[in-house]
Amino acid sequence: MSPISRGTGIHHRTISVDTLMESSGVTFGTSGARGLAVAMSDEVCYAYTLAFLHYLESNNEITPGMDIAVGGDLRSSTDRILAAVCKAISDSGYTIHYSGKLPSPAVALFGFTNKIPSVMVTGSHIPDDRNGIKYNRPTGEIMKDDESGIKSQHIEIPQKLFSKHGMFTADFPLTSASSEATALYVKRYTDFFPKECLRGKKIGLYEHSSVGRDVLYDIMTNLGADVTRLGFSETFIPVDTEAIRMEDVNLAKQWANEYYFDSIISADGDCDRPLMSDEKGTWLRGDVAGILCAYYLEADAVVTPVSSNTAVEKCNRFEKVIRTRIGSPFVIAGMNQAAANGAVRTIGYEANGGFLINAPITINDKTLQELPTRDAVIVLISILLLSMRNGKTISQLKADLPQRFTASNRLKEFPTEKSQKIIAQLNSGNFAKDKDAIETVFSVVSGEVAALDTTDGLRITFDNKEVIHLRPSGNAPEFRCYTEADSEARSVEMNSACITIMKNWQNAAESL
Repeated sequence: MSPISRGTGIHHRTISVDTLMESSGVTFGTSGARGLAVAMSDEVCYAYTLAFLHYLESNNEITPGMDIAVGGDLRSSTDRILAAVCKAISDSGYTIHYSGKLPSPAVALFGFTNKIPSVMVTGSHIPDDRNGIKYNRPTGEIMKDDESGIKSQHIEIPQKLFSKHGMFTADFPLTSASSEATALYVKRYTDFFPKECLRGKKIGLYEHSSVGRDVLYDIMTNLGADVTRLGFSETFIPVDTEAIRMEDVNLAKQWANEYYFDSIISADGDCDRPLMSDEKGTWLRGDVAGILCAYYLEADAVVTPVSSNTAVEKCNRFEKVIRTRIGSPFVIAGMNQAAANGAVRTIGYEANGGFLINAPITINDKTLQELPTRDAVIVLISILLLSMRNGKTISQLKADLPQRFTASNRLKEFPTEKSQKIIAQLNSGNFAKDKDAIETVFSVVSGEVAALDTTDGLRITFDNKEVIHLRPSGNAPEFRCYTEADSEARSVEMNSACITIMKNWQNAAESL
């Protein structure tokens, strides 16, 4: 047991983490524990962190006294949650290595490099009224089995530490931040890529409220790019790289017309998912960016979720393509399996653009160590260098790929239970057995059903190769829709039609 549970003379009460998750509504999604900021009370965040540490202790991965790296993003509730996380670490007999505000992959890299656990307080791209905590083991992200192990913990909470509302009864200020983790992350890229390799590239940096905005500027300028900083925001903006806001679509076009950039670059709130435009100010889809990055890095096996663009198979640039459920733990599991089956240079990417590397990559006698967690920076640099190497603009690189176009959107404030029920109805009974029923529901969208895939939600492929994929979000009460077709206009048209159907479901009482 951790020191907090030993004979201190302090009265404790035992909490089941599984029960606490159910009662608080703060549960594990595809990227750690997520929930409303008001539900993520000091007590909830403290308890979850204790459970994480107890779980690692039970596996003999850590012992009291070890450093634990901690960082956070720029949303309004992050500092309070960081204090709860750090208090739990300190009370458990561990040393806090507070890395301040930095990208999720930066704190993870620091942990993996030093063989210590790391914790990132972030809600990624979700709105500011929500937040999350992402836990990493000393050797990698927590996987789904690890989540089960954390949820099964029973932990002891000091009685007088929290009020009846679950908030601290005394303040616990954060310590001064160390810059080591941020410096290591910047060095990862400035050491691997040739000095001045981006000289001549004119880049727009859309800063908004991404915690990685300064890091992106430092890396790009250190590599020789001419960088113009744009769109700084003091308040948090929920930039979602899968469902790009119309404001951001318009901003990119405006900036491209005004400045004549080679590309505009950005990332989501915790800088683990890239956002990148071509020279015309058109944002690349994350799954297209993933193909281009994997091609530049000469991957032999690519692992990507079932929702990603099928151009990855159709381009014939990779020996093996493996499809998984949505979420980095599933992609990592697929990468590990590919490596076990003999793949030498396995990479993973998601439709949101997050890119993962699970083995060292050597180019020009320089080695880039593995980073098996979502990262944004590698994608941005690789595509710029691919453009320079091939003597083509980014729009021309896109045009070289098989012309499959994806679109995605989501309905907010769509209760997860309701979206799951809708998927279950579509996956069972008359819908699964009678494809005519699905064709009737989506008659305004496409033709006859050719195949159904229930790997994650419901993915419908029609006989004309058009695709509709419906899925409840794993991180927020949102219902997501992905579409794919042979033209961008058709994919957008399908997506809009599906969203209209889904709005009717959202407004319906209990049934279709």
